Amino acid sequence: MDTLVVVTATAPTPNGSLHVGHLSGPFIAADVAARAARVRGQRTLTVSGLDPHQNHVLAMAAKEARTPEAMLDEYEELVRRSLRLAGVGYDVFADPRADAGYRDMVARLLAELAATGAVEVEPVTLARCAACGTMLHYAYVSGDCPWCGAGSCGGTCEACGAFTTAANLSGASCTRCGGAPEDITVAIPLLRLESCRAVLTDIWSRAAMPVRVRSLLGHYLETGLPGVPLAYPADWGIPHGDDGQRIDVWVEMGLGLLAGIARKLDASASGADDYLAAWQQVGECWHFLGIDNAFYFGLLFPALFSAAGLRPGWLGGLVVNGFYRLDGLKFSTSRNHAVWAHEFLADEDPAVVRMFLCWDRPDRYESGFTRQAYAQFRDWVAAALASGGTLPPDLADAEIERAGHALEFAAFDPGLALRCLLAAGPSRAPGLLAAITGS
Repeated sequence: MDTLVVVTATAPTPNGSLHVGHLSGPFIAADVAARAARVRGQRTLTVSGLDPHQNHVLAMAAKEARTPEAMLDEYEELVRRSLRLAGVGYDVFADPRADAGYRDMVARLLAELAATGAVEVEPVTLARCAACGTMLHYAYVSGDCPWCGAGSCGGTCEACGAFTTAANLSGASCTRCGGAPEDITVAIPLLRLESCRAVLTDIWSRAAMPVRVRSLLGHYLETGLPGVPLAYPADWGIPHGDDGQRIDVWVEMGLGLLAGIARKLDASASGADDYLAAWQQVGECWHFLGIDNAFYFGLLFPALFSAAGLRPGWLGGLVVNGFYRLDGLKFSTSRNHAVWAHEFLADEDPAVVRMFLCWDRPDRYESGFTRQAYAQFRDWVAAALASGGTLPPDLADAEIERAGHALEFAAFDPGLALRCLLAAGPSRAPGLLAAITGS
């Protein structure tokens, strides 16, 4: 097999260190899937990065009473350390703060799309706080989700993945001062997803996606696909033009993926045509993400890629996890309700941590971490690895085959794969076990 498979893991926002809940989601899963693909002989490119341009970074820096730059210096290093300790590495790792070439690449690509008319620049009604003047987007606005009714900030709803803005959140208010929103009209680039309906449905019909994502897509097909601002008047992020606008952070990540992957494949690539030519080497792309980011990977990124000229067929699918809970509550960086990954991995065997988080992964439902459950697993799995398996040879062979299929992208289930391998005898399929343990 010589067709390239691209595997992406959502770039973490360094407004805190990674916690075990993060590891249980895209990061270990994407690494296991990519390692298993290489065992199958597939040529694989792994992609992730850092996401410092969320205004959640500014909100956390204000909470911690220090500069964003000082906070990012600490947390970006802790993110990198956690990934290293977990045995997770990438062929492409975006670093927007350190890499001026990345920032220039993203800014040039959006400017090119606007100049060619691939995206329209038009007057758009946005919201700012009537009391303090803050632009109400992402961390700076909160209310209730228009679809499921859960409490949400701007961007997307963590509970259902719906697109949320100051305009559609019920009871929207400023998180900085509690003020009410007021309308302002600004000329910005806007991507109307409704105009991409035909190409989006083509992409979705070819891609593997879980039921929860299909439900989200169905909701928007029924109620109408929204327009997404590609830039905002703001003071944080990559500049767009010279009138005080900054590129929307998720637009940045989408364009960064499109161009960054292309430039890895062709270092001389510069501009949309070159990027499209480089992408001809890609057979399919698999995104690993949490349900809260399904809107971006399922709707926004395919629409952006289409606007740039990439034809349907590139998206293999989305591998999506729910939230991992700690003692019954969601892991939370802002509330310091977490088991921090760099501390946990420094004290525990990373191979056992990876196995446990595959075993207990919150994919088909929201599972929960407890130290007691981890300790019981750690003690049990040592004996299971040493046992040589409990099944007769014919059944063991069948379980190894099942494990291999469970590590394929379209039916990815590393917990099932691990159970099959332990029952069959780990020594029967060392490559598959190594994909899980990171050995």
